[in-house]
Amino acid sequence: MTEETMNTEAEMPEAEAGAEAGIPESINLSDLGTLLQIVDLSTQRGAFRGAELTQVGAVFDKLNTFLAYVQSQQAEQEAEGQTDEATEEAASEE
Repeated sequence: MTEETMNTEAEMPEAEAGAEAGIPESINLSDLGTLLQIVDLSTQRGAFRGAELTQVGAVFDKLNTFLAYVQSQQAEQEAEGQTDEATEEAASEE
């Protein structure tokens, strides 16, 4: 390996390094939300044919339902975490 090759690899972002190693970059909830917005905007701009709208709508609905479910689960976990912290603080004060 030449010094130039080593410097190039050292400067490579982690996502690109992972992609070269065969590890795909993960998709997070923000990415899924962006996809939902892309589908919505594409539909508004007439990017799909009428016959395709049923499939596009079905995927949109599934993605929207999934994101709403995950967001509600996260909200519940945060609420439980805050309740647990308050309980621990009250117990330590006694």
